[in-house]
Amino acid sequence: MRSIPAFILAGSFITISLLACKEKKAEELVISPDVNVVAVGQKTVPVYSEYVGETFGQEDIQIQSRVDGWITGIHFKEGDMVQKGQLLYTVDDLPIKNKIDQAQAKLVEANTGRVKNKSELDRVEPLTAMHALSQRDLDAAKAAYQASISQVDAAEAALRNAKIELDYTHINAPITGVIGISKVLVGDYIGKLTTAPLNTVSSIGTMRVRFSISEDEYLKFAKAKTNTDHKILQNQIAVQLVLSDGTVYPETGTISLSNRQIDPATGSLLIQAAFPNAKNLLRPGQYAKIRLQTDLYKDAILVPQQAVNQIQNIYQVFVVNDSNLIRPTAVKVGKRVGSNWIVDGGLQMGAKVAIVGSAIVNPKVPIKPTLISWNYDSTSN
Repeated sequence: MRSIPAFILAGSFITISLLACKEKKAEELVISPDVNVVAVGQKTVPVYSEYVGETFGQEDIQIQSRVDGWITGIHFKEGDMVQKGQLLYTVDDLPIKNKIDQAQAKLVEANTGRVKNKSELDRVEPLTAMHALSQRDLDAAKAAYQASISQVDAAEAALRNAKIELDYTHINAPITGVIGISKVLVGDYIGKLTTAPLNTVSSIGTMRVRFSISEDEYLKFAKAKTNTDHKILQNQIAVQLVLSDGTVYPETGTISLSNRQIDPATGSLLIQAAFPNAKNLLRPGQYAKIRLQTDLYKDAILVPQQAVNQIQNIYQVFVVNDSNLIRPTAVKVGKRVGSNWIVDGGLQMGAKVAIVGSAIVNPKVPIKPTLISWNYDSTSN
């Protein structure tokens, strides 16, 4: 057997030594990273939904004129509170006063005719009894008298109607509330057939807020016979109002009604909530969000939103095992509640989840977990 030259053995030894050194250095370069870890939380979670709504007064009454004429006076300050029965507008009443005079004259004329016909009847009746006049003459006298009575009734009705129209020239507040900006000025001509209102008075002691839910949501609520959802349609649920500046209105409201039908144009159902407004903070025409409880998850598993990674339609978390190794785990997420996700499947209570973020972690290399606390009770939307 030929012996291996000494220089080859020396070279092989050097090569093996170099490779061993590289592996040793590689092992030395493997560093366990520090990773924040949270323990999965569990609690019963109410889920809230928000809907855009519009505010209305408890009553929003449009002011219309019931007579034609010129506006002769405006007797309120725009934007102020007016009392029920307070005078708001006056309309030129001269034509109606002339109509009253005419009606009174016709009533006098009708009464005169009634008296005349009654006298004629009283004259004819005894003569007919003595056969001095015919039955036909008596019937004619009776008919004339009855006609004169009807003429008196008609004249009295015309007079009453003219007086009612005279009252209509004084337009009074139908309710107590805030009055808006007048649509007419003194000197403008208005008519009872005018479509545009003169003004609007709103009672704002209690405010209505109307919003819409989709047909699918309605079906969900209607089928939920045993949980909170169905109370929405039974007007038994309290609601919150989120104002345009993001603050929550201090008073809690209640669902007061739901419409009888689904709007065929929009496929939605109109719902109305009522809110106390003792401080007059709310005004008609405001846009605000209605927040109400629409679901309840019992013993829900919660993880922070930043612990869940989404790749298209796949959601996954990084579970830390007993060896401090990270295992990507696909999960099924439900509602996002506040800053947390409800996990419907793929994760057990008691698991520890790493918050990796954009860092690259080798699943073969143990991590140095740092258990951090997180407030899984902050689940309000």
